[in-house]
Amino acid sequence: MKTDHDYMKLALDLASTAKGNTNPNPLVGAVIVKDGMIVGTGLHRKAGEPHAEVHAFHMAGDHAEGATLYVTLEPCSHFGKTPPCANLVAESGVSRVVIAMKDPNPLVAGRGIRILEAAGIEVEVGVHEQEARRLNERFIHNMLTQTPFVISKVAMTLDGKIAAYNGDSKWVTGEASRQKVHYLRNEMDAILVGIGTVLADDPMLTTRIPEGGKNPVRIIIDSHLRTPLDANITECSEAETWIFTQEGVDEEKEAALLAKGVQVYAAPKGDEGLDISFILKQLFELGITDVLVEGGGEVNGAFLRAGLINKFQVYVAPKVLGGRRSLTPFTGEDVETMDAALELEFDSVETIGADLLLTAYPKNS
Repeated sequence: MKTDHDYMKLALDLASTAKGNTNPNPLVGAVIVKDGMIVGTGLHRKAGEPHAEVHAFHMAGDHAEGATLYVTLEPCSHFGKTPPCANLVAESGVSRVVIAMKDPNPLVAGRGIRILEAAGIEVEVGVHEQEARRLNERFIHNMLTQTPFVISKVAMTLDGKIAAYNGDSKWVTGEASRQKVHYLRNEMDAILVGIGTVLADDPMLTTRIPEGGKNPVRIIIDSHLRTPLDANITECSEAETWIFTQEGVDEEKEAALLAKGVQVYAAPKGDEGLDISFILKQLFELGITDVLVEGGGEVNGAFLRAGLINKFQVYVAPKVLGGRRSLTPFTGEDVETMDAALELEFDSVETIGADLLLTAYPKNS
């Protein structure tokens, strides 16, 4: 017989199919079970559209009476673009609700559960909670910090090199890894690089997958507004480009970029270059909930030293480049002791073609 864990795993799998489409909302899946039979399923497909519970109850119809609802996140208890789901569940006739995790929003956490319990519904919380939290790591971070969730993506050789001394980096990893990165871009609100990457590689920073995909907003950190007017990222017909620069830059250059559809924002100076914390806060205010940092060593180092990387995805190719001047993923000011290193916890190791993909998080984050 299937257990609560089996049904919750199905709900989590349903929720994960909408990655990148629900921002700024969470990923949520729901399954309704009666007498050992699944009578309804649903997921939140896109922000502004009905929530997972609505789809599941629509499918279940009268079979919801006396059934058990499995849902990956505490039903919402506030009015947004859609009515609160907690009220819908309370009036649905289900006798039991199994919830993977509470709502991370400190203003509403637990309120939906209290609505269900007040209606006489048995509630259990915490089934596959860690998986649910990992699935909605972006949403949890947004709720607690009001800033975007930052993923640092690095492709390097076994000896930790991202490019030869002259900047040549085509290609560190294999085709399978590069394709996987495009699927990750498809899930993100924004992709961020520094001006060094723009000048060295002239990247498009778009999503190129067979299904077409979603192009993230392209963010360029460019203190002195050196972005060439004929750079690929200034072509904005497929994807937006936002440049962050310091105040008082070349007004004529700025006007020319604006004429091409590029948005230019001023940011204050930080300890090293532009203030990354300020930029992230402004991005969140502009609707960006997650950022994929695909920059070179300088930008990566700035995020690292500011403590603003929430997740590391490192592709390791079976190559050794060597060289004293070969480029490394994180540069910046030298430190004197190993104690200054950021400690990480490995989460997973995957084989992608001939490469390895290591996923890690800052320890105790």
